[in-house]
This record gives sequence, structure tokens and C-alpha cells, in this order.
Amino acid sequence: MIAVLGAGVMGETFIAGLLATDLTKRDLVISEKFAARAAEISAKYGVAVVDAADAVSRSDIVLIVVKPNDVPELLQRIAPSLRPGTIVVSLAAGVSIAALSTALGSQVICMRAMPNTPALVGAGMTVLSVDERTSDADRDRIMLLLSSVGEVACLPESSQDAVTAISGSGPAYVFAFMEAMERAGVMMGLPNDIARTLVTQTVYGAATLALESGTDPGELRRRVTSPGGTTQAALTALADGGFDALVQTATQAARDRSRELGSAPRG
Repeated sequence: MIAVLGAGVMGETFIAGLLATDLTKRDLVISEKFAARAAEISAKYGVAVVDAADAVSRSDIVLIVVKPNDVPELLQRIAPSLRPGTIVVSLAAGVSIAALSTALGSQVICMRAMPNTPALVGAGMTVLSVDERTSDADRDRIMLLLSSVGEVACLPESSQDAVTAISGSGPAYVFAFMEAMERAGVMMGLPNDIARTLVTQTVYGAATLALESGTDPGELRRRVTSPGGTTQAALTALADGGFDALVQTATQAARDRSRELGSAPRG
């Protein structure tokens, strides 16, 4: 049995993703503190929605998908009901494996994961971190579950702040770039709807080409850049504006903020 604690947007994403695999409704139990939302999820997916302590007492895998500030109180509530050997995976940003283990005890297997919003359409990128007590079988079991909403990688927990900066927050950078391209198209006389279609399809196509070809992005860039051509003119303008340095500064700012959030007291 798998318990999903928290049925917000990301929680629902994992509920839908898991039910799209070979899991059945009887394999899943949900906890959601807002009654209206709990009723909505229960009706939509036909799954049992119960109190958090009840949910974890039935389960051998627990996914925590609540806001980071809600985690300490939730851990306190569920700790007495967890069975030894239960796998608890936190998808809340900045909540360390050590913090989970301290709150839940050494008999529980604790893991940490960072998903991103493209999981909403099954195209997410989730990075899992485990500690030295985790068996390969348990790690692989959780990676398989997380893959229900996209790609999964496993990295040391020390990489999670960088992961947050690149894939966790990364979709927002792409959306900001898309907004800027769309505005530029409109300023050059394109209709709004056409500018949006051009930008969206171009970003989708470029990402799909990079994924499916397996070619280094730098090589793909070189292939489309003719010396003295229009693409070269645009790339030169980006370089002159400090594009690479700005991206590095932005991602480092996100990484540093992730570190701050992880070290801040909660509760």
C-alpha cells in the first residue's frame, strides 16, 4: 500500500501518475487536510481519503507531498503510526534526510526527492536521494514509482540544492525566456497568438530534438548557426549581453536560496 500525504497540485499529479501504472485504487490511500479538496480527490479518483496517521499505518511506502512548512507538524503526527521498515519519501523542498530520520526514528527508511512542474503532463524530472542504509532494491522500487510522472535520476543528497536550481526551478527560467521571445515577436509585428505558437512549438521542438537525438546541445547549436547568418547575429547579441554569466548567476542564486531554506528552522 502506498500513502500520498497531501493532495495539492503535485500530490494529485503523483496520484494520477501512480494510477496510470499497474497500481489499483486499492493500492493507494490519500490524506488531505482540506475537507473540500479531500472530497474532490476521492470522487475524482475513487481512492480512500483518510487521516494521515491512519494512512501511514496501512502503508509500506509514504510520499510526503505537502508544503515544507507543514512537514514538521505532519511528521510529528505520523511518527507513532509508522511501521518499522516503512519507506518515507519527502518531496518537500529543503527537508533533509537527517531531519526526516530524526523525526521518524531509525526504523524508518527515509528518502528525499525533488520533482518539477512538467510532471503535471508526465514530462517531469525528479531526482531522488537516499542514505547509506537504503538497499538497492528499495531505491529502485521508489525510482520506478517516481518514474510514473517522468524521468528519474538518483544523486547524493549534497547535490539537491544544485538540482533545485537546475531542474526544480528551471521550468520557470524557460517560461521567462518564452515570455521574452513572445514579447519580442509582438514588438516586431506578429499577432499575439501567432507569436505564442511560434515560441511554444520552437521550444518544444528544440527540447524534443535534444532528447531524441542525444546530441550535445552545443553541437545542435553549431549545426543551426551559419557564419554571418541571422542565428549568429542573435547569438552574438546574447553573448555580448552576458547571457551565459547571467544564467550562472541566476542558478547560483536559486542554489543559495535552497541552502538557506534547508537550514532555516521550521515549525
